[in-house]
Amino acid sequence: MLERLELEAFLTLAEELHFGRTAERLHVTTSRISQTIRKLERRVGAPLFTRNSRKVALTDVGRTLRDDLLPAYEQIGAGLAQAIASGHRVRIKGVVRVGWSAPWCGNLVVRAADLFRARYPDCEVEIREIQLHDPLGGMRAGTVDVQLSEFPVVEPDITTGRLVFAEPRSLMVPVGHPFAGRDSVSVEDLADTVLVTLADALIPRYWMDHYFPRRTPSGRPVPQGPATTYWSEVLVHVASGVGVSTVAARAEQFFTRPGMVFVPLHDAPTVDYGLMWPTAGRNPLVSPFLDVVDELAPPPEYEAPHRG
Repeated sequence: MLERLELEAFLTLAEELHFGRTAERLHVTTSRISQTIRKLERRVGAPLFTRNSRKVALTDVGRTLRDDLLPAYEQIGAGLAQAIASGHRVRIKGVVRVGWSAPWCGNLVVRAADLFRARYPDCEVEIREIQLHDPLGGMRAGTVDVQLSEFPVVEPDITTGRLVFAEPRSLMVPVGHPFAGRDSVSVEDLADTVLVTLADALIPRYWMDHYFPRRTPSGRPVPQGPATTYWSEVLVHVASGVGVSTVAARAEQFFTRPGMVFVPLHDAPTVDYGLMWPTAGRNPLVSPFLDVVDELAPPPEYEAPHRG
């Protein structure tokens, strides 16, 4: 019989054909993968892979072994997943309250909620929009169990999960603004306009500086315009010519209106959206809900640091 690591190392390497990526997927060292494959090859009595400094490839024996093992391995995984899901359907009951900020976050949360309800029919999912002027208040008040909203969040009472969306950034500008005809603008250009911002009494200062900088990279001050409370106010101010505002580029698909143009902000950091939840008193439904989101979300680009 194969040991579990032998089986997983062989099948993963047969897929990746790269020792480093295989080790990363299995959370072990590259040397551990090499030792495991060599041990398996000794048991088989023939090489399973050819490898040199440029590439790794399956031998004929390796391809035959992969084709024989993979269907059984996938069937075992599917059976285990079905058993876990069946067990959860029997045991899990309750309500999970899920927040979202941007529309693309909301679309994913709605899809996840539908799948979660189908998988756990004794559970309910309540969905609510997270307002920009108070991004953490729902979790701290106990009215939101988990949310998908903007990073960075570095708070002792909030745990962060993985990044889900990393969106390029644009600048919303009024029609007729000097930037409106450009192919792109720079963060340095913000010193030459007025930036519509948010009322930040409930927003961490580091978060505000990330999205609404007070200075350019060279240190020039960025003129600060009206401090708004709701996103709709930002749109009105920009469209009426009061100032400009930074935004995820995808917002153009949802918020285009007369009097406003979206210009790529080519050197700004991305707008990052990730999962987060209160560290203390975590709702037990958060974990299975996160599993559902992971099934539907884009592949992770990095794992955000856990806090709390």
